Amino acid sequence: MAKSSGLGDNFYVGGYDLSGDTQSLGRIGGGAELLETTGIDKSGIERLGGTRSGGFDFESYFNDAAAAAHVALKPLPRTDVIMSYYRGTTQGNRVANLVAKQVSYDPTRGNDGSLTYSVTAESNGYGIEWGRMLTAGKQTDGSAGNGTGFQDPPGASTTFGLQAYMHVFAFTGTSVVVKLQESQDNASGDAYADVTGGAFASVNGANVTERIATSNSQTVEEWLRIVTTGTFSNFVFAVAVVRNEIAGQVF
Repeated sequence: MAKSSGLGDNFYVGGYDLSGDTQSLGRIGGGAELLETTGIDKSGIERLGGTRSGGFDFESYFNDAAAAAHVALKPLPRTDVIMSYYRGTTQGNRVANLVAKQVSYDPTRGNDGSLTYSVTAESNGYGIEWGRMLTAGKQTDGSAGNGTGFQDPPGASTTFGLQAYMHVFAFTGTSVVVKLQESQDNASGDAYADVTGGAFASVNGANVTERIATSNSQTVEEWLRIVTTGTFSNFVFAVAVVRNEIAGQVF
């Protein structure tokens, strides 16, 4: 890997691609809440790690076209919204994923005529989860098929399970199921097989999102790919996977 800029990034919110309507992301952050536990015999603050948190702050342009920013952001739902920041659109690139409550959609109209909206989203139930793209940004399938395998990490399986995130942007057909498959060697000798707990719910419409999680004591083989099954003629979606590299990474 090498240094890179933020050019060509994508930002997905609730199954909407808001990449072209997002001016900037001011915060893509998270971590453990710090608990102060300083004794009176200490000259410096003592802290313990508490529950995990995360959040996105971003500026959006006003766009009330179909499937654009205003349609996606104006509801300010009480329910969770899944958001994903895609660092470029190459398979294997990094992705920051968040299950969040959207807590604002506040407009600012500048003297120069500009109109932007400030949006804050705070994590709910999970912290921010960094993973990798299994699709190269948005992927378009016209029929059921197998995706391209991706090796992560090279040379070894992991033993603490995984989480995966999916955004569905467009769909024409009856239904489709997206699932993860694994192999030790990209099917050179070990055929791809379904990841236990690695199937998303059946989809029959657009602007759908889902987070799935396997057991956190499950072995995940070195290569992963996505597979689509079902009857459809147009399916536009994105999938990111988060391997747990240590025990208790997700709680």
